[in-house]
Amino acid sequence: MEHNNKDVRKTKAAAPEKLTGIKLKTPSVYAAGVTGVKVALEHVFNEMGAIRAFQTLAKMNQKGGFDCPGCAWPDPDDKRSVLGEYCENGAKALAEEATLKRVDIDFLKQYTVEEISTWSDFEIGKKGRLVHPMILRKGQSHYEKITWEEAFKTIGQHLQRLNSPNEAIFYTSGRSSNEAAFLYALFARAYGTNNMPDCSNMCHESSGVALSQTLGIGKGSVTLDDLHKAEVVMVIGQNPGTNHPRMLSALQACKQNGGKVITINPLSEAGLQRFKNPQKIKDYFTGGTDITDVFLQVKINQDIALMKAILIKLNKLDQTEGGVWDYDFIKNKTEHYEALMRDLENYSCETLIAQSGVSEVEIDKAVNILASAKRIIICWAMGLTQHKNGVENIKECVNLLLLKGSVGIEGGGTCPVRGHSNVQGDRSVGIVSKPKPESSKAIAQVFGFQPAMEKGYDTVASIQAMYEGKAKVFISLGGNFLSAASDTYYTAQALENCELTVSISTKLNRTHLVTGKTALILPTLGRSEKDVAQGKERFVTVENSMGRVHTSQGKLPPASKNLMSEPDIVANIATATLGENHVVPWKKMSNDYDLIREKIAGVIQGFEGYNEKVKEGFYLPNNARVGDFSKLPNGKAQLSICKLPNHQLKKDEFMLMTIRSHDQFNTTIYGLHDRYRGVYNERRVVFMNPADMDKIGLAKLDLVDVSSHYDGKMRIAKRFHVVPYDIPSGNLAAYFPEANPIVPINHFAEGSRTPISKSVIVKLQRSV
Repeated sequence: MEHNNKDVRKTKAAAPEKLTGIKLKTPSVYAAGVTGVKVALEHVFNEMGAIRAFQTLAKMNQKGGFDCPGCAWPDPDDKRSVLGEYCENGAKALAEEATLKRVDIDFLKQYTVEEISTWSDFEIGKKGRLVHPMILRKGQSHYEKITWEEAFKTIGQHLQRLNSPNEAIFYTSGRSSNEAAFLYALFARAYGTNNMPDCSNMCHESSGVALSQTLGIGKGSVTLDDLHKAEVVMVIGQNPGTNHPRMLSALQACKQNGGKVITINPLSEAGLQRFKNPQKIKDYFTGGTDITDVFLQVKINQDIALMKAILIKLNKLDQTEGGVWDYDFIKNKTEHYEALMRDLENYSCETLIAQSGVSEVEIDKAVNILASAKRIIICWAMGLTQHKNGVENIKECVNLLLLKGSVGIEGGGTCPVRGHSNVQGDRSVGIVSKPKPESSKAIAQVFGFQPAMEKGYDTVASIQAMYEGKAKVFISLGGNFLSAASDTYYTAQALENCELTVSISTKLNRTHLVTGKTALILPTLGRSEKDVAQGKERFVTVENSMGRVHTSQGKLPPASKNLMSEPDIVANIATATLGENHVVPWKKMSNDYDLIREKIAGVIQGFEGYNEKVKEGFYLPNNARVGDFSKLPNGKAQLSICKLPNHQLKKDEFMLMTIRSHDQFNTTIYGLHDRYRGVYNERRVVFMNPADMDKIGLAKLDLVDVSSHYDGKMRIAKRFHVVPYDIPSGNLAAYFPEANPIVPINHFAEGSRTPISKSVIVKLQRSV
């Protein structure tokens, strides 16, 4: 089927091309401080009122309270700040969820779906909370109110009519609780499919694959306390000041304890320059803490070239001065050392340095810091994972840690910094498209049915299957699938090809506007809201990015009496599809979350005694954390031979990466300002090196169209302001989801199939 871009554009699948009045200021040289507090309070006050805001913020990320609906950064295991365990973006996330604005049927009667789709993602999200189930019937222009009973019946009938269970897709967002995700995965397998794409496919899948193959577990190996004790923290391809602001407190603690921070990134981000901790009075009167000791401004996706240069230089130091590599660890805990050293001999250090774009003087500073250090942590995010060689990017980082003996020790190890608040937990409890034999066997023993065993679709495969008509029902447990996925117009056509699309959501988003022939929106409780059944308040559980499982219990009254919890919604869909007498007691489990956790404990290793242990919180088993690599070949961690990236750019081409603004979390747009980068009141921008602008005759704020050309097909995103910025020559950056239309669906990381959102080859042309 040929992609008809003209027809798909009629659906208004992407953010509109209208401009909102850009203003530029000097980029900030520090993060947080008084301004961070002020902006956070403005958001929560405007959305939920001052008194209600203060009362609710005091419960977020506290023991007995609710987990932040934003990122997955861990909370301290013991004493927590009385001033609040949240950051500016956490406060914004709460404001979005706990807003007093409502999207009810009267609102939806005023606007057609097509009219709403002409609004920006920011405008759509700011309309408020969904308050009752809604249906967009085939051929209709407006959503209508529907009863929960009819909604579940509609879903059940569509699923029952499919020729095969594999014609259904069950997508999961990272905001879902362990209880909801477990029931959801159980239902999909009982229904007969493992088509369970999730948001991990689009972000940290490369991390999971690389870490599983090298260290035996697809998760990071460190705890929050390790970051405080590290001698060196390397932050690679990550912007914590915007994406995980509470991480800055950990980096500040590391620095104050004598540690060093090496930053590797194409952009110099404010949060990694200096941090003024809002919870430390002295920081209000001083310059705060300088975070980065050495900044290596690498070109986009040249991290392997840079890391190889560092390894070569460290190896030379070891040969001349000794004491750099941990040979006892290498001999007893790793294999392929000789092969790795032979491979490094094939490279010219000078050539690698030139390819990386980093000054050798700065590289030598980093090498001198690393040479004598043992407690080394490497943190990374999408800047490493979203490339064709994303898996090898992480493996090269693991090489350095293994050669230094920095895995399985206090203050050392791997730290993939996860995005959404329970994305790691969803995976732990069963949201995987490739089932594990031991888990399937346990499901059969505990529940009495044989679960589906065939490998299911990941995110890319799901979109392709819907586009080609192989999948006809799409159900999303949270998230904004259309705006999160790559190749926006292709993905939009895929969704429109479905017979039914279902979104379990708290707020209106663009996926609700580009739908199957019939569409349902099922409103659910937010993380901050009370979950009450039979007069009893319930709690759910989540897992942070460092593997600790803990409770989350909402404190606010629900936005509407018509809302239903995610476990209740899943259980009702399962019952409507599989029948009241199914072997799994769906509604009994959703009524009693303790029973769900009891079943999780019986199915998934590491959750034994779940209900008792979670009262205080507990860490899941982590073999890398304790230096146990027995499950790997020959019982040893694996050093890897990694290839250099192969980018062939023509003279008129650039390498573009998609990024977040500071007023954004994933696809949720809080506002139109990116104050750390000095961009205000506009999101349609492309950051560009001033010398490159001069070279092709562009001036500040000129409008350009950005296009990518893969496999003979052109994809285009129109009307972007050119903003001069400190970015390596030949490189560009633009915000997603606005730039997502140019990310090709069929180009992704080898081994993980993560879209190449951070290394898209593009051309620029003046907008007409």
